[in-house]
This record gives sequence, structure tokens and C-alpha cells, in this order.
Amino acid sequence: MSQVLEAHIPQPGAPISQWQAYLTLGFAKSKRGTVLKTCDHKGPLYVQKPFYPEGKDTAHIYLLHPPGGLVSGDELVIKSNQASDTHVLITTPGAGRVYKARPDRTLQCQTTHLHVPTDASMEWLPQETILYPDANTRLRNHVELHGNARFIGWEITCFGLPVNRLDFGMGQADQSFQVRIDGRLRLRERLLVDEHSRTLMAGKAGLQGHPVNGLMLAGPFISVADALLETLREQCQVNDSVSGVTLVDGFIVIRSLSHDSETMKRLFTLCWEAIRPALLDKSACAPRIWAT
Repeated sequence: MSQVLEAHIPQPGAPISQWQAYLTLGFAKSKRGTVLKTCDHKGPLYVQKPFYPEGKDTAHIYLLHPPGGLVSGDELVIKSNQASDTHVLITTPGAGRVYKARPDRTLQCQTTHLHVPTDASMEWLPQETILYPDANTRLRNHVELHGNARFIGWEITCFGLPVNRLDFGMGQADQSFQVRIDGRLRLRERLLVDEHSRTLMAGKAGLQGHPVNGLMLAGPFISVADALLETLREQCQVNDSVSGVTLVDGFIVIRSLSHDSETMKRLFTLCWEAIRPALLDKSACAPRIWAT
């Protein structure tokens, strides 16, 4: 995990600022392939132009949030709406951060809505989110699939600053990731850490003392080859983490616990490289920003 400097933490007495920001993206199919047709934003949340490292049909999008993290009272809302026959991959240039909450414990929120119609594909692959000691956050991911739409996504969360030997302290986090197909709920994952459930951080049925928690989803599959599941399970076994693969209602679900976010990102990237050809019929093409 890359070193996190104390200078990034808002200091006592610093001017209080908060942002109510949103970003709504609209993707369409044209003769030029998948294009960013509309981009409506408020506050410090926007994107660069799309990149096309694997050709015109797949748009790679980098979400930019110049403040670099959430303070008390911040609320970010990200929406993506696609047309049929589009393929979008969304990532971030670096880790997201949720800083220590102010004494009033006002929430720090981010909500993502991804709408994927029939014959379209979405890959939601942000880099890790670092929850600073004593943060108070609510993070929501809502994925709406229609018809034969396909989705690959992950969420990697680091609780505290383990490189600096700082745990999550009295922080609170409410995370959820849900997928609906044609309005019907197919998957819902939730992790709640608060004063009533803090034992999850160390519990055998929780994070088992690991500060990094990860979830990866891919599907829906009509059928999954045994060879693919075996490959994914082998990756989980050789990786320095506590990881496992399950098949839930047509979705491959990978859960992982680790002491290091870089280790988890390597695992998820290797799994993505194996899953993508099977689900999307395309070989993996890593966003260029990942190499910087």
C-alpha cells in the first residue's frame, strides 16, 4: 500500500468546506463507436475526455475529484446512463479518501448509480477507497441491468492507515453494493461498522483483523466453465490474502481480506483478466492510468 502522508489530513482550525457534487454521464452509440454524449456536473467532480486504448467501441473514463477525499458534509453522486450496444469502463486515477469526521459526526457520502441497458456492458473498476481513522461514511453502489446487459465491478476498502499503524479507531462505515436486473434485486452486499458492530473488524465472521476488504462481481453468466472457476480459485490461493470465489444466481462473486491494498488490486486485476474474455468476449486491456 502506498504511503499516506499526515499532510493529507485536514488539520484542526483549518477552514471548514463541504461539497454537494454530482456527475451525470450519458453514453451513446455512433459511427465513432461508444461516445460520451452528455456530461452534466456540479462541484469538483468531472471526467476527462474518453480514451480508446482498445478501439472505438469501448470508452475508458477516468473520474476526477480534485479535492482528493470527502470531509464531513460532503456528498458525491455519480450517475451513468448508457444506450444499447455501448461498452464503458470507468476507473479513477488514484485512491479515494474519506477523512476523519468532524466532532459533529456529519456523514461523508458517495452514491453511484449505473444504468446498463440490453446489449450494453459496464466495467466499474475504481482504485481503492481509504477510510481514515474516525471517519463516518456511507458508500452506496446501485447497478441497474436490463435484458442481457453485463457488468464487472469491484470495491476495495482500506480501514484506517495500516502503513502508519493507525487503525479505523471509532470510525463508522455503512457500505452496500446491489445489482438489479429488470428491476428485480439479484445481489445485495452490505457491510456496517458502527458502535454496535465494531467486533466485525476482528471477528472470525468479519474482517478477521484485516484492514483491507474487497468485493468483486461479474455477470450475469448463462453458464460458467469449471475451468474459469478453477483459475479464479487458484489465483485466490496463491495470493497473500484470505479470498474465495462463489457463484451466486449467475454472478461470480469474489471476496477478499488482506493487509495490503496493492496485493488485493493485483488479485482483482488477475481475476478480471480471466473473467473479461468469458463474459464480454474481449481480452483484458488495462486503463493506461493504472501504469502511472
